[in-house]
Amino acid sequence: MGHHHHGELKGRMAFSIVLNLVITIAEVIGGILSGSLALLSDSLHNFSDSMSLLASYFAIKIGERKANEKYTFGYKRAEILVAFINSAVLVGVSLFLLVEAYRRFKNPEPIDGPLMLAVAMIGLLANLLSVFLLHGHAHESMNVRSAYLHLMSDTLSSVAVVVGGLLIIRWGIGWIDSLITVLISLYILREGYEILRESVEVLMEASPELDLEEIKAEIESIPGVKNAHHFHVWRIGEKEVHFECHVEVDDMPISEAQSIIDRVAAVLGKRGIGHVTVQLEANRCPDKDVICRDKKGEGN
Repeated sequence: MGHHHHGELKGRMAFSIVLNLVITIAEVIGGILSGSLALLSDSLHNFSDSMSLLASYFAIKIGERKANEKYTFGYKRAEILVAFINSAVLVGVSLFLLVEAYRRFKNPEPIDGPLMLAVAMIGLLANLLSVFLLHGHAHESMNVRSAYLHLMSDTLSSVAVVVGGLLIIRWGIGWIDSLITVLISLYILREGYEILRESVEVLMEASPELDLEEIKAEIESIPGVKNAHHFHVWRIGEKEVHFECHVEVDDMPISEAQSIIDRVAAVLGKRGIGHVTVQLEANRCPDKDVICRDKKGEGN
């Protein structure tokens, strides 16, 4: 990606962040004044978009920084930390809104339909503008695409609130506000939980979806390899996967051993693993399992 193109993307994302934060504040104020819980839940959705855009923006900025002596892996996990905090807050507030919506179902409160509709229309237009700004960049990375999809979902959420406002004005159906709140909150809860789960997996260095037994068999099919064991697989960021293992080999010169390391790296490269560390050994580890376990049976 060219420097000018990169700068254009960051500029559009920065504008969308500010726009969504302004709409979030407007919907919070509008929701309180109109009594619309749906507007408040939509403001949460807008806030999640702002945080998603902010994380994506910082991911691009931080990605430009080099690894150093203190952060030898670089700064890729900054985005994961933001995603974890953002999704944890989203899950908590979504649960609160579901409880509040239930309370409103039992004890309906008057809603200012025209004010609710006016604020929802402003939010819808702002979301459409943000979607337009990022549409041309959505294919460039998973990072930007996820932010773009957040904005698309929020646009649909705003449409639901607009429809709710129209129904309240036309027929006075007050309970529709609580129903829309439940639908939006359930959607945010599902999305927030998925991001929370994945971010925890990355932070806990859980292995990505790989068949380790299949990898073991493929490595052991390399001529000169007796056994492959003690696998460790983890993700540094969203895409960067690291892999290390012990490989028992026949007695051979270092030059031949290097070719085995290269072939192991090629086997793993086909699975999208770009960072491979192989420890060669001869008759060293009595434990030949895929996962190294201590005497208590615990992996390490």
